[in-house]
Amino acid sequence: MFDYNFHWRPVMKNLPDLLEAGLLTLQVAVLSMVIGIGIGLCLALIRMNRNGVLYWLATAWVELARNTPALFQLFFFGFGIGAFGVHLTPFAIVLAALSFNCAGYLAENFRGGFQAVPETQMRAARSLGMTQWQTYTRIIIPQVFRIVYHPITNQMVWAVLMSSLGMLVGFRELSGETQFFASRTFRIFEYFAVTAVIYYVIVKCILAASRLLAMRLFRY
Repeated sequence: MFDYNFHWRPVMKNLPDLLEAGLLTLQVAVLSMVIGIGIGLCLALIRMNRNGVLYWLATAWVELARNTPALFQLFFFGFGIGAFGVHLTPFAIVLAALSFNCAGYLAENFRGGFQAVPETQMRAARSLGMTQWQTYTRIIIPQVFRIVYHPITNQMVWAVLMSSLGMLVGFRELSGETQFFASRTFRIFEYFAVTAVIYYVIVKCILAASRLLAMRLFRY
């Protein structure tokens, strides 16, 4: 019945390489979130203004990011744009796909955050002589980030987990490195069991750091 023999020594031998790949996973996820937050904030502001061609471009971005599979978006940046002579490295492919997706989801989160801030605050700030830029950067946007803080944390976790799709375009992040070693040693269960634990620890560290940061930023 059950005669599988566990061999953990190959996994322990290559554990440093797996941990290094885990850092690469975290790196691409953090970078995609930074880019996604910046673009998502711009998309939200453009969609709220509802003016011109930029509105339709922003809407198309959000609709494509939210209503197409992440794998499709990854293959688009990996192989689709290659038809036009644009060839990216595996790291750049994953970064572009995750950033595109995160920006689309975060744009809607930001738009909901902006709508949750009373319009009277904008009028009050302008009546005090603040410019529109000062009003947004000092009054509105800080409140928006507080409102969408937890959705941003969830999106960060999603970016870490979805980066595993990068193995399909040759990106040697945590899942890709695991697949590489597992195919060489045929210890499939052992490698992926350890990798699952590494993913679990990464996500728990992100959530713990998020809670600590929230306690510091929002203690009042």
